[in-house]
Amino acid sequence: MSFELRYHPDVKAIDIPRLNVTLRKRIKNAIETRLMTAPHQYGEPLRKTLKGYWKLRVGDYRVVFKISGNEVRIYGIINRKDVYEKIFKRL
Repeated sequence: MSFELRYHPDVKAIDIPRLNVTLRKRIKNAIETRLMTAPHQYGEPLRKTLKGYWKLRVGDYRVVFKISGNEVRIYGIINRKDVYEKIFKRL
């Protein structure tokens, strides 16, 4: 089963341009190979106030997403030290 990806506008405007080229390719590859094929298998569910959302770990970065049917909505690609503070503004 293939999943369709949807990005929050801030991901394309803010998160992706801040990444260096090597890291950008690594994260893009992880999203395309893991989240498009089996997000439940590769992602980890978040708890407490972010219940219902998932994260995919790629090095020091976290891809925060939500699964709805056959659609994966990506809300942020943020460094692990800042992700949980910044992600609430986008939900």
